Amino acid sequence: MAKSLFEQLGGTYHEESGYFIPDLRLPVEEEQLIGIWGQRHLDYLKQYRRVAYTNLLTSGKLNTYLADIDRQAQERFEKLIEGMKQARGITEQLKAENALEWVGQLGNIRACAREIVNEEIIYT
Repeated sequence: MAKSLFEQLGGTYHEESGYFIPDLRLPVEEEQLIGIWGQRHLDYLKQYRRVAYTNLLTSGKLNTYLADIDRQAQERFEKLIEGMKQARGITEQLKAENALEWVGQLGNIRACAREIVNEEIIYT
């Protein structure tokens, strides 16, 4: 019996209940921690970019890709916050004088930075 193309390329089968099932396995990938930004991008890929998600998953690069997106987004988020704090004059002195105002301003800055990161990195 002639070998199938799958067998010619090095594929193997196993038998289950009289049927030959191909032995398909995803490539082994180094596990890396993925933070909130990576999780958001993963959800976006699954919902709106299924082909890209499937390609990354089957190539064994999904975890590395998400960890890189997470790192980039976190760095951008922190830089945006620092830049906005300086531009608006949010200092430790304000924190000491009027903590409630400082918390409100910082919350606003964080929300703005979150929207920018989502638009620039996460949902693209």
